[in-house]
Amino acid sequence: MIPDPFTPADIASMPRTEFAFPGPLRDRLVAAVLSGAKTATTGLVVDYEHEGDPLPEPGDRSVVVDSDGRPVAVIEVTGVRVVPLAEVDHAHVVDEGEGHAGVAEWREGHEAFWHGEDMRAALDDPGFTVDDRTPVVLERFRVVADLRRAGH
Repeated sequence: MIPDPFTPADIASMPRTEFAFPGPLRDRLVAAVLSGAKTATTGLVVDYEHEGDPLPEPGDRSVVVDSDGRPVAVIEVTGVRVVPLAEVDHAHVVDEGEGHAGVAEWREGHEAFWHGEDMRAALDDPGFTVDDRTPVVLERFRVVADLRRAGH
C-alpha cells in the first residue's frame, strides 16, 4: 500500500470522507477502498446542498474514516461528473467496487440506501425518494496514503 506522507496536522486539517453510515456497509466500503477495488462513489446533489458542502473537484483530498471515526486513508478526487441517476453507466458501477453484476443491481442497492431511514433522517426528509431525473455526483478517486499503521 501507499506510504503515509502526511503529518498529524495535515490529517487533522483535511475534510473527512464517510462512506455510508457507521456499520457493516461502511466497513465493506472502506475495505474496498483500502484494497483498491473501490475507485469511485456516487453521492446525491441534494445531500451536498443539504449539508452546505461544495461538490468535489479533481485534486480535492480528504481523509477516509472507518466506522469508529478513525482515519484510515487519504484519497484524492480524480474526476467528477453530475448526471441524472438514469445515466449512471456500467463502467462507474464496476469502479465502485461493490460487486454489482450490472447497473440495475447497483441501482437497486443504492435506492435501498437512499430511501433508508438513516438517509432520510440525514436529509430531514422522511419521504425522500430518487427517480431517473435525480442528479447524482459520480466521483472517481485514488488512494494517496494508507493511514492504518501511521498512528493518525
